[in-house]
Formats: sequence, structure tokens, C-alpha cells
Amino acid sequence: MKTRKSNILGSQVMVDGMMAFGKLESGQRTLDFECCEDVVAEAFQGNFHVQGMRDGNVYMTENPKRKRKRKSPEFRDDNCTLSLGTDNNWYFKFVLPDERINELPQLLVRQSGAIAQKVLKKVLFEKEVLG
Repeated sequence: MKTRKSNILGSQVMVDGMMAFGKLESGQRTLDFECCEDVVAEAFQGNFHVQGMRDGNVYMTENPKRKRKRKSPEFRDDNCTLSLGTDNNWYFKFVLPDERINELPQLLVRQSGAIAQKVLKKVLFEKEVLG
């Protein structure tokens, strides 16, 4: 039996097969395609826009990948960070395990105060340098 090896990137490969589609009790739709040919293709997984037509045709297009622009924190302390987000908003994040909840008020006040001092020093320094 002949095996078709294809590089499907940049080209389209037509294969014969059977498709089963339905709906789960939860209301989610399912679609399974089983190829009836011997094809060697690269396995993949992704998020797709799927359009099912009344005549049974199904069209799928992969959604573009999200571009993450993660910035490193401007200031950090033991349990917290201060970051400027891509939306131009400042984000203060404080993380503490549940078993240390009794330390939270003191740590939060001390560390947020320390970060506030760092921000103040930076603002004052920039005013001096930039005039």
C-alpha cells in the first residue's frame, strides 16, 4: 500500500475519510474525522474558527496566536512586584501563602511602602535629571 508523505505547510492536501459530528448532553458540539487513506502528516493542536454548514461541509481556520508582551517588573520586593502593563496601567501584585495570613498586614504595609519609596526616588531622580 502506498503512503503519501506530504509537507502540508503552504499547500493543501485532499484526503478521503469519514466525519462524525454530534452534540453532547452538555450542549457542546463534537466533530471527529477519520482518514481512510495512509497519510503521514505532522500532528498538531490549536484553536480554530469552525463553521459547520447545513449541507454537512465543515470549514476550519486556525486562529492567530496571541502575542504576549510581558514586561518585567519595574520594582520588586520579597512578596510583591510593581509593573507597568502594556495597557499603560500600573499593577501591584502581592503573593503570600495562606498559612502566613497572620503576617499579611505587616508584610503588605512594609513591602508596599518600600516599593512606594523606590517609585518616589525614581520620580525625584527623573525630575532632577530631566529638569
